[in-house]
Amino acid sequence: MPRGMIPGVPTEQGVRDGLAYALFAADGGAGGVVVLHGAGSCKENHFDFARRLQAAGLAAVVFDQRGHGESEGALGASVFDDVAAVAQLLPPGPVALRGSSMGGFVALMAGARMRADAVVAICPATGAMLAQGLDEREFDFRADEDGLRALLLAADEGAAARALGARLMLQHAEGDERVPVEGSRELHAAAPGSRLVAVPGGDHRSVQHDPELQALAVRFIARALLPRPAPG
Repeated sequence: MPRGMIPGVPTEQGVRDGLAYALFAADGGAGGVVVLHGAGSCKENHFDFARRLQAAGLAAVVFDQRGHGESEGALGASVFDDVAAVAQLLPPGPVALRGSSMGGFVALMAGARMRADAVVAICPATGAMLAQGLDEREFDFRADEDGLRALLLAADEGAAARALGARLMLQHAEGDERVPVEGSRELHAAAPGSRLVAVPGGDHRSVQHDPELQALAVRFIARALLPRPAPG
């Protein structure tokens, strides 16, 4: 492991371009994973997954999206650019994204734009759904409403899923009361080679911290990012 690294504890915490982040370094190879939280959440709520990635030899960076936590500014049209900027904190190499709910939407859209090597989207909301929530004042984060609404309504999730294809894993609870599982089924159908894990029962929050589903996501990402041993 990198010198001075304490497993399970962020190797580095700071602010880059107004975005508060926590980096979990690893020695398993180049590149790493950007972990994205949902609306109204924060980076600390996903340290558990970052630790799992680190234990598997994958570097991870978790950050507060704008309008959330310790980050500066308001969530707006720069959201996908912010993901690309935070990815620069990882070692050079292949990059994966993992996000839940609003973070799943961002992971899907930014992942297609960045040509990420793997994307795990958990109960991903749609742009239209998020725009409606913005209009109905469901969210308590700071937002550049005009810029964010325009970005959300212009999003084509199906096209993003098709662009990712086999690099996409979707995880969704069939009992999700906020984001219906049918949305993930449609994305899976639009993306040849993608993987859908639809879990019976559950709710909107049950998938993201489930140990077995986290382990499944780590294996999916590791196959894409970590070097494979040469044949014996």
